[in-house]
Amino acid sequence: MSQENKQSKSNMEKTDGPRKGPKFNIYWIYGIIIVALISAQIFNVSPELKSITEKQFRDNILIQGDVQKLDLVKNKEQVYVYVKKDRLEKDFYVKQFKGKLDARKVGNDPIFSFEVVDWKAFEERLDTFCKANNLPEVDMRVIKAPEWFGPLLNTVFTLLIIIVAWVLLMRKMGGPSSGGGPGGIFNIGKSKATLFDKGAKVNITFADVAGLDEAKVEVMEIVDFLKNPKKYTSLGGKIPKGALLVGPPGTGKTLLAKAMAGEAQVPFFSLSGSDFVEMFVGVGASRVRDLFKQAREKAPCIIFIDEIDAIGRARGRNAIMSNDERENTLNQLLVEMDGFGGDTGIIILAATNRPDVLDSALLRPGRFDRQISIDRPDVKGREAIFKVHLMPIKISETLDLHKLAEQTPGFAGADIANVCNEAALIAARKGKEAVDMSDFQDAIDRVIGGLEKKNKIIAPHEKSVIAYHEAGHAVCGWFLEHAYPLLKVTIVPRGTAALGYAQYTPTEQYLYNTDQLMDQICMTLGGRAAEQIFFGKISTGAANDLQQITRIAYSMVTAYGMNKKVGNVSFYDPSQENTFTKPFSEETGKIIDEEVRGIIDEAYQRTIALLTEKKEQVEKLAKELLDKEVLHKSDVEELIGKRPFEEKKILEVEEGEVAAEPATTAPAVIENTDNNETQTDSTVIA
Repeated sequence: MSQENKQSKSNMEKTDGPRKGPKFNIYWIYGIIIVALISAQIFNVSPELKSITEKQFRDNILIQGDVQKLDLVKNKEQVYVYVKKDRLEKDFYVKQFKGKLDARKVGNDPIFSFEVVDWKAFEERLDTFCKANNLPEVDMRVIKAPEWFGPLLNTVFTLLIIIVAWVLLMRKMGGPSSGGGPGGIFNIGKSKATLFDKGAKVNITFADVAGLDEAKVEVMEIVDFLKNPKKYTSLGGKIPKGALLVGPPGTGKTLLAKAMAGEAQVPFFSLSGSDFVEMFVGVGASRVRDLFKQAREKAPCIIFIDEIDAIGRARGRNAIMSNDERENTLNQLLVEMDGFGGDTGIIILAATNRPDVLDSALLRPGRFDRQISIDRPDVKGREAIFKVHLMPIKISETLDLHKLAEQTPGFAGADIANVCNEAALIAARKGKEAVDMSDFQDAIDRVIGGLEKKNKIIAPHEKSVIAYHEAGHAVCGWFLEHAYPLLKVTIVPRGTAALGYAQYTPTEQYLYNTDQLMDQICMTLGGRAAEQIFFGKISTGAANDLQQITRIAYSMVTAYGMNKKVGNVSFYDPSQENTFTKPFSEETGKIIDEEVRGIIDEAYQRTIALLTEKKEQVEKLAKELLDKEVLHKSDVEELIGKRPFEEKKILEVEEGEVAAEPATTAPAVIENTDNNETQTDSTVIA
């Protein structure tokens, strides 16, 4: 062979390489099983028989009396011959089978067969032969031989049903609805995170997030680092490994994470804390490992865990309710976030409204370096949120967004979205072409107080009690300096049990002093005091009022140290570790109860004195309520004059004496008059 041919052959071998055979998978096993069953069905349908002639049967078997019985196979026109076991040693049988006949099958199975053309003629010949040779009558039965096609069809059909059922079962256990993750029950330890890969379309951006300016700055810094890492690393800085979004429900934590997914040009894994929890032991830790394994492959990337308190609760706080599986999941999460190996390029973003229950190891620097507080928005923030949610709504040109923001103190972003939607539905119900201010006021009442029930039948004397009750609240709030400004008072039933309510606009502030809290208690007791003054007896309508004042009074004594006898101590336990034991003695408990009763009694007597002095104004408001059912601030001003403290507050603001920054307290406070306990918004400082 020439050198060129050798070189050519060598190049071909290098180019082609080893030939790869067909890939082996589970379907090959299915095919082998089917072929084996079909082959067995075809070749084992009928027994192996020695073919002889009818003359050989008569001359060698029947005449010797060796026949045990005969099978007349009608559908094959054959006769199967059964031979007695004790006759097998004869020369005829030895020659026919050459000594290979199994004696154990003789008698149970036929060993000879011969063909028959005419069954009737055969039976006549057999009967004549037996009589001529004085042979006993032969035992005969008529049978039908099994056909190979029928059993084969049944076998194939059964196998197909089994295979289809198996495939469907595998798909069911492997689907997303099976609870076993992407790989089904056989891959139950796989992560269930949703991946938004680079370039995925997420419609929400930071422009859709309003009222969270400080939080957006923190989150946008993380996004900016992922886009321009040299900007920070050139100065020796390191981006935080994790950021925890903390805030009340509905303030926009998840929305901010969605915006981050839309802005960051990196893979984004999203899942909730409950996705790690499963009924099987060890699944949670396995899913954590798989999640971070996928994240390392996609790094740099972001992992967002919503409601992380589902797995991040403090370990060992309550031995009775301890859950080892949850703690194992948390331990694995702690190791993956900042363990011995250490990961770079993976940023953890989490959200919770219960930061007080989280484990301290989870909150330390190196894991969640930053805690981004997302509070309820102030007036400016609410106005910005209204602008975002009103973009798709046709609104009236006269709509005052600033006034709407002022009338919704304590509303979170989700509450404002609900108000906007309710206003649009109310306007559509009335057949309007645009949503105006009255629709938004009705929507605010609907969200705060519940559904209006004008058709609810109330007896005249009960309606009179409700009117004076609400008038008492309104007058107390009007003439107490530190009470909330009145917004609206009505005796129209709302919600499940509220028969009437007075709606106030809380001033947004951080700190409350003793005078302010005492005025709040007096205003809340105004309804019961009015009933006592004008009717000489009290009703169950003040049940909710009593809940509020009791909460305020106990907070003053046990949490804020606003009592001389108890002193500057606080028994408030934010972590709620001492659930079953009180942090004070029985003697101190008695003093606390006495002081709380003293505060409430003092406030009640003060309220009685105030309403007795302003009895005429209470009667005016009550009669007007019975006539109109709803009174606004302007109506109250016409009846009893302007609030005496309004001009003073305006002067203080102009002179700069009031320097407190606005803070969120609670939604517009509603004082309910109801016959049952009905939950309303608390005025206690949290």
